[in-house]
Amino acid sequence: MPINIVSSYRPSASPFMRTCALAVLTLLATVLAGLGSAHASEAAAMPALARLHGQEIEQLSIKAPEAPGTLVFENGSRAEMEGWNAVIGAFATSAQQYQLTQQSAPGSAKAWSLFAYDRPGIGRSEATERPRDGRQIVADLRELLQQQGHKPPYVLVGHSLGGLYMQLFARQYPSEVKGLVLVDSLYPGIIKKPEDFPLYTRWAKAVFMSRMAAREIDAIHATGEAVLALPWSAQIPVTRLVNVPKGAGAIAVDFGVVNADEATIARVRALYPGAKTVVLDSDHQIQKANPEAVVQAIQEMMISAR
Repeated sequence: MPINIVSSYRPSASPFMRTCALAVLTLLATVLAGLGSAHASEAAAMPALARLHGQEIEQLSIKAPEAPGTLVFENGSRAEMEGWNAVIGAFATSAQQYQLTQQSAPGSAKAWSLFAYDRPGIGRSEATERPRDGRQIVADLRELLQQQGHKPPYVLVGHSLGGLYMQLFARQYPSEVKGLVLVDSLYPGIIKKPEDFPLYTRWAKAVFMSRMAAREIDAIHATGEAVLALPWSAQIPVTRLVNVPKGAGAIAVDFGVVNADEATIARVRALYPGAKTVVLDSDHQIQKANPEAVVQAIQEMMISAR
C-alpha cells in the first residue's frame, strides 16, 4: 500500500536520509508502473561507440586541449546518459569552442574535457557477463577514461546509484579526484541485501527489470560495503544535491528494501564531514528538473580544483 515516505520515517531521520530512501523507492515504483526513462533534448555532441572487453559501449567524449581536468558523469540505475543533456550542454559547448579556437571560453578559465557513457545493457551499450558490482563498474569506467585519453584529475558527478559508484571511485583513487558531486545519491548501507528483499519486491525486480539492471540492484549492498571498507580523503570536496519535495505528491511505495535504523542514519550522516549540502524541492531526476543547480555545483567544483 502506498505510504508517504517523508512522513513515515521516525523523527530522528533527516531530510537527507529520507531522500536516500525516496530515491531508491521512486526507482522501484517507476519500474512497477512500467514507465520508461524520459528522453532529454539532443546533447551538444554526438555519442560514439567504443569497445571494452569485447562489448560495444556508447560514450560521449569531448577533449579540450590543455584542459585542467575531466568532468565524469555516471548514470543512475537504468538511466541513459542523455538524462544529463541539459547539464552536459552547459560544459560541452565551452569545451568544443575551446577545441576549435584553442582559447579559453569567454569569461572562464580553460575548458574542461568531459566524459559520459551508458553502462552495459543501457542505450546502445551491449550487455555483459562481467560482474555488475561497484568495483567492476569503477574499474571499467577508469579503463574507458584511459582508453579515451582522459587523464586525471577528475570531477566525478553521479546520480542515484551512479553516485554510489562515484563514491567508490573517489575512495579507490583519491589522488585522481578533485571533487565529487552527488545528485540525489544512494549511500552505503541504505539498501538491504538482496536476499532480505520481500518476496514481492524480488518478483517485481525479476519481471520488470532488465537482467543488467537487476544484477546492479542485487550488488548495491556489496558496493556499499566496498565503499565503507576504504578510507575517505578529506582533501576531496563534496557537494550533495538532495531532493526534499514539499508538495503533496511526494508519495512513494515502500518495497521493504531500505534500512532506516539509527545506526545506518548516523553512519551516513558522518560519511563526508564538511560536505556542502544543497536541498531542493525537485524530484529524483534533479539533473532534468533543476539542471541549473547541478551546473552550479559542478562550476564551483571546477573553480575549487584550480
